[in-house]
Amino acid sequence: MEPDDHVRSEQPEGTAESLAPGTRVEVRNRLDGRWARGFEVIGHTPGGYRLRRLSDGMELPLPFADADVRRERRRSMWWY
Repeated sequence: MEPDDHVRSEQPEGTAESLAPGTRVEVRNRLDGRWARGFEVIGHTPGGYRLRRLSDGMELPLPFADADVRRERRRSMWWY
């Protein structure tokens, strides 16, 4: 076991180890804290995740912190 293995296993879903390029994600809105859908991971740098907006393919200009990015969740309610 490597020194960081226990840290990786305790990290919540949606951290750097679990979000590879191409993964569809939700992003925490910096204004109101709500989660927004429609993004995918381009890569991960020390500054955070680089993301692309799916609607038009544009890369977002600023990286997002690991805590502000999570794997896209499927909506399970029939009215969504």
